[in-house]
Amino acid sequence: MVPYRATLDVPHELVEHVSWLIYARRCERGTRWRKLGCFHQALLALVHLRKNETLPQLAAGFGVSTATAWRYVDETLEVLASWAPGLHEALVGLGEGDFVIVDGTLIPIDRIAADEPYYSQKHKKHGMNVQVVARPDGTPLWFSRATPGRTHDLTAARAHGIVQACLTRQILVLADRAYQGAGATFRTPYYHHHEQPQQYQQFNRDHARLRAPGERAFAQLKTWRLLQRARCSTRRIGTAVQAVHTLLTCIYSG
Repeated sequence: MVPYRATLDVPHELVEHVSWLIYARRCERGTRWRKLGCFHQALLALVHLRKNETLPQLAAGFGVSTATAWRYVDETLEVLASWAPGLHEALVGLGEGDFVIVDGTLIPIDRIAADEPYYSQKHKKHGMNVQVVARPDGTPLWFSRATPGRTHDLTAARAHGIVQACLTRQILVLADRAYQGAGATFRTPYYHHHEQPQQYQQFNRDHARLRAPGERAFAQLKTWRLLQRARCSTRRIGTAVQAVHTLLTCIYSG
């Protein structure tokens, strides 16, 4: 492989922030020497997330072995994921009178037809189900861990504790019809009928308008190309999602 110079479309301050987190982890573990410094390890991991380049390509570009590149990426993802907020932490400050948007998406993966648990009938492809809780403007508050693609959105929301947490805090939730039956605080559209009353039609239009910004949360998540089509182990996808959430939080706060 032939290395070449390229540009990564993330703020320089973000790379520095990640490098400081890596530096703190190295100090915690008492690491003496590494082939790459903290800044270049952070850059390597961000290239992997942002551009979805393979580990051999990363290794060639940064002058390390493929195994070393894998260790650097894996360590950085774990460091970033450890800073991602939990569900209850994300909902702090919200209460009665506030509302959030809850939705699910599929992270496509490379799997064969025999891997039935990962096949989503809704999306007609293999993948992992990820749930999001977002603000009304589409800013993500929390991303769930990844579950097999055939998991229904309502089942996933209950398993992750989203339903119970919102009911306990009396937080109004806007969601699509997949979440019907979740509870009193969940508002979903009415089913479409041939002769739907005018007030139901207006409710559905208003509901769709308010819920639309929630799609921005997944759009921002998938600007990191690793999550557009993941080639890694399904067990690492959840860690990658949490790592990206930490990066998005840094960007928003910066």
